[in-house]
Amino acid sequence: MISQINDCVPLRSDYSNRLLNSEYIKQALAKVGNPNVLVNLISRRVRQLASGGGSSWPLIDQTATTGLADVALLEIIHGKMGYSMSTRTEEEEEVETSRKKRRRT
Repeated sequence: MISQINDCVPLRSDYSNRLLNSEYIKQALAKVGNPNVLVNLISRRVRQLASGGGSSWPLIDQTATTGLADVALLEIIHGKMGYSMSTRTEEEEEVETSRKKRRRT
């Protein structure tokens, strides 16, 4: 059965180039430290790049042959994109938000 599928759908020659480069992932993870944060950074940046808005220009050169996720990874690796993490818990942030709302009224 699998051989029939392989015969029907030939692999494209650029298939391996379109996949995320695992070496980029390792290097970016070494910079970020937390795989969950890395996934969020990449997904947000890919959305920005795909949207075509003001922040949609790549911050690195030579992006003609790379995918959007690889561009995001390279931006992290080269230090072009940063992030900050909150040390407060969600409950503390909710309390702070509700306090601000009460002050306004």
